[in-house]
Amino acid sequence: MCEDELNCKEKIRAIHDTMDVLSGKWKVSIIACLCYQGMRFSELLREVEGISGRMLSRELKDLEMNKLIERTVVDTKPVSVFYKITDYGASLKELTDVIAEWGIKHRALIAEDFKKVSL
Repeated sequence: MCEDELNCKEKIRAIHDTMDVLSGKWKVSIIACLCYQGMRFSELLREVEGISGRMLSRELKDLEMNKLIERTVVDTKPVSVFYKITDYGASLKELTDVIAEWGIKHRALIAEDFKKVSL
């Protein structure tokens, strides 16, 4: 096995590990939001369009378990829960920025093709 093939296998394993942690439709969006500022549960529910409260709760638990976010219960009436990105989770900010940039370019490319077909 050549060195490049070994590096490829290691990279693929690392990509699989990353995708296991970030899998699903919502986790990257939640992380991206929390990279900018901490938020209460209700704020995240409004910010991440389309996610249900149940799904948000599940995704937040997974992210907390993976040490990407921190959950703080605030003793208010009613009690509120505040989420913030951990230092470890903040290491994903650059990745979320790259994904967003790619998504913007991809949407523009597809929209351009759609315009051509529509004419």
